Amino acid sequence: MKTVKVGLLGMGTVGGGTVDILTNTISEIERRLGQTIEVAIIAVRDLNRPRAVDTTGITLTDNTADVVNHPDVDIVVELMGGTGLAKELLETALKNKKHVVTANKALIAEHGNELFALARENGVMINYEAAVAGGIPVIKAMREGLAGNEIEWVAGIINGTGNYILTEMKKPGADFAQVLKVAQELGYAEADPTFDVEGIDAAHKLTILASIAFGIELQFNKTYTEGISKITADDIRFADQLGYEIKHLGVASRAENGFSLRVHPTMVPKDVLIANVNGVMNAVMAKGNHVGPTMYYGPGAGAGPTASAVVADIIDTIRWQDQPQEDQVPGLGFRADQLESAPVVSIEEIETAYYIRCFAKDHAGVLAKVTGIMADSGISIEHVHQEPCQQNPDDATLVMITNTVKEAKINQAIAQLDGLADIDGEIMRIRIESLG
Repeated sequence: MKTVKVGLLGMGTVGGGTVDILTNTISEIERRLGQTIEVAIIAVRDLNRPRAVDTTGITLTDNTADVVNHPDVDIVVELMGGTGLAKELLETALKNKKHVVTANKALIAEHGNELFALARENGVMINYEAAVAGGIPVIKAMREGLAGNEIEWVAGIINGTGNYILTEMKKPGADFAQVLKVAQELGYAEADPTFDVEGIDAAHKLTILASIAFGIELQFNKTYTEGISKITADDIRFADQLGYEIKHLGVASRAENGFSLRVHPTMVPKDVLIANVNGVMNAVMAKGNHVGPTMYYGPGAGAGPTASAVVADIIDTIRWQDQPQEDQVPGLGFRADQLESAPVVSIEEIETAYYIRCFAKDHAGVLAKVTGIMADSGISIEHVHQEPCQQNPDDATLVMITNTVKEAKINQAIAQLDGLADIDGEIMRIRIESLG
């Protein structure tokens, strides 16, 4: 039986999980593959650190170059993260004609165009299922399973930390800061949670999903990104009363003059499946012109789920490595010469319905001023709710739901509302998506 040798860059949570699967599930893998897989070498930070998995027979090194230059390694698995050294190492691996498997969403989103080109130049593959949504095989589903469709839109809960926070904020008395602290204590959020709660992590993943869905080049720097740190318990409560859940979604869709790529808090009707995805779980919806809306659900992080995706990519790489390059599944789902350099439209060009919350002086005529500004901006109001403000007895909390309107008009209206002496504090705006 042929042996394929693998080298790992990094042996943290996912690296350990990958070694564990390749050690303890090898007989099942051999049944599927007709070949065996051997971990030949692993680059680690500290050679003396105790390991959670057995590394007997595996060479450990603290020199990352040993892995990408190893003469017997067929596949380099990058699990170290970052976009500096990791990029340099993968460039070396590709030039050495080694296939690459990576879980590094930032690297693919920011440098994937050049890395895929380098892989094609050297006749090797890059596989990256674990870079998006952990153990959910969403890359394969969209790239291959939906290949007979023109994808209309993709929407996903693709960061478990943010989803956990918004789920916990539904509990009485919870607020953002309090729940974030608990998430950090549980290990769901980093000490610096910026990448998760401000949407950067999700934007990396959405960039990849959009490229696969629409056949466009990776364009992370044009993805609109907005976090959840301004969501309040009142917003959660109002959403519930109005029949919605607030989710931190990545949404990519076709637009009149290109494509829209955006990550932001989103109100989703409760009867939509993705609205009921809670805790640290991930889910991705994609609508094809023939199949309609589909959803892919599961754990988005962790040793087992993410390592499962890594090993699946290793198996796929072995299956396809002997095929002519033109017969392999393209890295982004479309032939390289067919990837469009299509424009990503400004967030001001998108059209959705909106939830607007503000604090207004509880005086006669104020509501008329507010609704007058909305009408003058060409915005139709579907629902208005007013109640006493708990923070300031002189104010009322005013909530409005609009009909579908271009964001530029909402921005115009909010700017005018901000200029009213009768409006206190920051005006909250949350986009609404029906996902039908």
